[in-house]
Amino acid sequence: MKRPAIGIFGAGWVGVVTGACFAELGHEVVVRDIVSERIEALQAGRIPFHEPGLAELLERNRERMSFTLDAADLAPTGLMFVCVGTPPTYSGDADLSAVWNVVEQLPEQEERSLLVMKSTVPVGTGEKVRESLDSRGLAHVGYVSNPEFLAEGSAVKDFMRPDRVVVGAFAGADGETVAALYEPLEAPIVRTDVASAEMIKLAANAFLMTRISFINEIANVCEATGADVVKVAEGIGLDHRLGPHFLRAGIGWGGSCFPKDGVALKQLASNSGYHFQLLNAVIEVNELQKRRVIGKLEKHLGKLRGKTIALLGLAFKPNTDDLREAPSLVLASRLLAEGAEVRAWDPVADARHLLQGVTFCESALEAVTGADAAVIVTEWDELRSLASAEARDAMASPVLVDGRNLLDPEEARAAGFTYEGIGRAASPLAALPETEEREPQLEQ
Repeated sequence: MKRPAIGIFGAGWVGVVTGACFAELGHEVVVRDIVSERIEALQAGRIPFHEPGLAELLERNRERMSFTLDAADLAPTGLMFVCVGTPPTYSGDADLSAVWNVVEQLPEQEERSLLVMKSTVPVGTGEKVRESLDSRGLAHVGYVSNPEFLAEGSAVKDFMRPDRVVVGAFAGADGETVAALYEPLEAPIVRTDVASAEMIKLAANAFLMTRISFINEIANVCEATGADVVKVAEGIGLDHRLGPHFLRAGIGWGGSCFPKDGVALKQLASNSGYHFQLLNAVIEVNELQKRRVIGKLEKHLGKLRGKTIALLGLAFKPNTDDLREAPSLVLASRLLAEGAEVRAWDPVADARHLLQGVTFCESALEAVTGADAAVIVTEWDELRSLASAEARDAMASPVLVDGRNLLDPEEARAAGFTYEGIGRAASPLAALPETEEREPQLEQ
């Protein structure tokens, strides 16, 4: 059976992953973007961002995919997915200018077609788009909300093996058409109205953010009481009512979704006359968590002016080069403000355009050489062997702040490091200054 052709507006991370996965399912896919450099790179087989497994998927489906700057090239598809960015404005609302540009540039079609919203938009956006289409005489263009639930670093797997597919439609037949696209994946399909589909995406991310902030708060209490948050999280996660996901303490979240979607939901509630107190606290906890690393460094080093600090990992999470809202940017800026010399390493993310005054290194060992302390910011697999004699001897002082609880504390201490995790019991003597022994004096 021939599968329907699909058009994609937006050749960013969501658009390219969505297009490549639909091509893998047997669809002809046309991806359109307004950035010529991005389209040229994709036409040449180059992906302008890092996502494991995506390059192989594009290569395998090269004959089914095309990339263009012309919106009219999407006219033959009939199924047009909107995968454009919706960044926050200064007010905290989602910037929907790219979405409205797509609506205005829809190619003319005489037959029934569908506009499918993958982009994360505020609740109520679908109603406004529907009104706009109708006012322009485009009643034959259906509208479906089909939010994405992709995680950077595992996006291909998330698309091909989803927990669920959410389809919200004004017309039942339109929802059936979009739901049918996902039948080969054999995933649960949640059929709902458009507004509920829009809210599901925002609510899911807000709940995950809440779990992270909660376990980080527990970690901070663990540090004050001598408990170990890793064991606490294990005990919590085995409760079938809770589960283990997103209960890993660290230095906070970042990326393209959580910060943006959290602020958008908070602003949506505020605009609707509701004060979302819990979400306000969740966001505040995350911001403060990033800055607790400074206190840990000062605990061992005193004032940071003139000290050399190595930041290991810059991307907001492993297996991506995304630096949006990355904790590393906050840490680097705070350390520079304290007068420290900052050295940084990441295997794929390049922050040279974002961080002035930072020395970028080609390897983790180069970054820690001569450093007074090292901070694990991103849990790259390459850092699992950091607690080595080679790294210890290379450092000016072997202070290691594990911002992701990646390493075993006892192994790190046994290797000669002064180890600080997040919410992990520390030696009560670890931060006491060394004092010289006095020579015994004889009584006169």
